Amino acid sequence: MATREFRLPDLGEGLTESEVVEWRVAVGDVVTLNQVIAEVETAKALVELPSPCAGVVQALHAEEGQVVEVGEPLITFDLPELSGPGASGPARGPDKSAAPELSGSGPSEPARGPDKSPAAEGEDDAPQPNLVGYGARPERSGRPRRRARHYAEPAATPAAQATPPAEGERPRSTPVVRTLARARGIDIASVTGTGPHGRVTRDDVEAAVATPGSGGGTARTETRTPVRGVRKHTAAAMVASAAIPQATVFLTVDATATMELLARLRDHRVARGERITVLALVGRAVCALLPAHPELVGRWRDLPDGGAEIVWAPHVNLGIAVATERGLVVPHVPAADTLDLPDLAHALTELTETARAGRTAPERLTGGTLTITNVGVFGVDAGTPILNPGESAILGLGQVVRRPWEHDGEVALRRVVTLSLTFDHRVVDGEQGARFLADLGALLADPALALATGGGA
Repeated sequence: MATREFRLPDLGEGLTESEVVEWRVAVGDVVTLNQVIAEVETAKALVELPSPCAGVVQALHAEEGQVVEVGEPLITFDLPELSGPGASGPARGPDKSAAPELSGSGPSEPARGPDKSPAAEGEDDAPQPNLVGYGARPERSGRPRRRARHYAEPAATPAAQATPPAEGERPRSTPVVRTLARARGIDIASVTGTGPHGRVTRDDVEAAVATPGSGGGTARTETRTPVRGVRKHTAAAMVASAAIPQATVFLTVDATATMELLARLRDHRVARGERITVLALVGRAVCALLPAHPELVGRWRDLPDGGAEIVWAPHVNLGIAVATERGLVVPHVPAADTLDLPDLAHALTELTETARAGRTAPERLTGGTLTITNVGVFGVDAGTPILNPGESAILGLGQVVRRPWEHDGEVALRRVVTLSLTFDHRVVDGEQGARFLADLGALLADPALALATGGGA
């Protein structure tokens, strides 16, 4: 029987590694073409991997929670051999399988034999296709690599499901559960998993919190967590951002008129049934003002000859900073300046829900032109936002609070919000950044001015 080794493909945007979050198959399982075999976590999103062929699972080369680099073996299949013309089976054979269209691997060693095609002989050394068509498998670097571990999981039994991991073995759990355990002060290694194959679940962690002496005791020891996934990607982006000369300006605005407008839009037919939020209205105001302030959508680009240029974006790909259980991500709404307020509100709702579920498409996580970070949802008045690399401006939106404020010559209780704008000082001058923020503040103080503002659609 021939075998097929499936290597981790490049899942997009040049990502070099992924963490196995959950296996959807076990050794001995019969799988079909395109059946989901595993869920992996990249630096940007959760991705479901489809099977590249039909066959029987022979070996899983990584455990849940293990980080695998692109091009490393992930799973091996047994492929039924064709007995002759017209033979049928769960697979069409190694030489006719559609698997090369999906995977970055060739047949493994046991498949070598007289019937192997000449093209397959050099398959491991040639550029190979991958899952989503982002290019050939990366070349191996000269540094030593850890050899992937082979293991075969036994069928789950009631006894095995409640058995804690052996000493020194990492307890199986998802990144979300491990984050929850750290937040609750629970040593996840002390928690007995009740999930499939002894996996520690969210309920197990919550039970440990409620049970004295179950891992959340008063005596705590130092713990260490590997930096990977979204946290690793965010850290790299912040290091890159620190190299950019940045400046921040602040403005506190009486947004009472804006909040009154939002209240009227709640049930108005103009909203077309969409929930219009402060973030959506500010996003629309930003898009309406940017044609008069094009500097904020310019992007600094260093040239190979040592020079530089500023690249101007034709549309506003509006980025929104979203806090998720996996860390901070900044997906964007493409061409947000072409959307009216209800459509933008709908797009923002979909964008945040998808991001929190870890399902944002890779292309939505790069190519933004300006970002809004809504720190107000955390009860914060203001902050100094840091630029998302590749962008020249980021707007911080604080909480809207009631405060004594001068209004019509008297002190009144008004709805006030603080805006903070950080910009790349190579692209945006201080005057330009300040004028944009002042114009935005004026628009929030008196939304009727939007009638006199040139739109960007």
